[in-house]
Amino acid sequence: MMSNYCFGIDIGGTTVKCGLFSSDGILIEKSEIPTDKTDNGGHILDDIKVHIDNIIKQHNISIQDITGIGMGVPGAVTEDGVVNKCINLGWDVFNVEKTMSDKTGMKVKVGNDANLAALGEYWMGGAKGYSSSIMITVGTGVGGGVIIDGKPLYGCNGAAGEIGHLPIVEGETEKCNCGKTGCLEQAASATGIVRVAKRTLESIDEPSSLRNIHNITAKDVFDEAKNGDELALYVVDTVSKYLAKGLACAACFIDPECFIIGGGVSKAGEFFIDRIAAFYKESAFHPSRQTKILPAKKAIIFFMSRIRKCRNIWCS
Repeated sequence: MMSNYCFGIDIGGTTVKCGLFSSDGILIEKSEIPTDKTDNGGHILDDIKVHIDNIIKQHNISIQDITGIGMGVPGAVTEDGVVNKCINLGWDVFNVEKTMSDKTGMKVKVGNDANLAALGEYWMGGAKGYSSSIMITVGTGVGGGVIIDGKPLYGCNGAAGEIGHLPIVEGETEKCNCGKTGCLEQAASATGIVRVAKRTLESIDEPSSLRNIHNITAKDVFDEAKNGDELALYVVDTVSKYLAKGLACAACFIDPECFIIGGGVSKAGEFFIDRIAAFYKESAFHPSRQTKILPAKKAIIFFMSRIRKCRNIWCS
């Protein structure tokens, strides 16, 4: 007998998003809680369990009616649910799948968040109708997921598609969270965009509305760039060039039919994506210059891809 409900969990560096779904993928409720990264992220899974327990109680659901939990995490994940470190959460190597299952008493499947986002976009999002695609998530970090012939590419260490750690940023002296220097993530993530903006403000003596903002965010940079601020436009173009180079590198190995841009920073919309596309054509190997760069669809698809993965494993 098929269970009636599934949970989809998206663990991000800032918030944990949770979706309660019917077993056929219909959203019943979505919610989020802050990501507590204290004690090396040691409270995150417990916080999720408490949140799930509250939802179950609110909806008067029996645990026997729950198929399981599908979880996406921002790090390399093996097929048996072992996370090979999640730098942006503070996690070391451990089996998240087994740990969460032991805590909740439910079946759990875990995957890299960008891989699952890529699967969701392939299933019913921006990459629907394409057999191969690369999904780039630009948020607290920069992640990537690869779909080839309709299937995710994991790699032997679960690290396939980690575009955020391509050594793209030359001359960088600060270390990335991964311990290296010059990672794409250091310039193109939300925190990276702020870093580029602050450095630009310090190095260029030019009027800018950004100088009037005390705590600059990536959204501030895009908002002021859209308003015509020249320095903010320079920052956006700098970040777009870095991302374009990363996509051009990925295209040389995968040669996908399309790239999908998602994550919180992608809310800047066509203003951002059009710039990435223009710089991509300058950097890409000529057979791949016409590869489409498209926006991701609604974030709820990410949840649904997790649910679909659970159903494929447990409900067949």
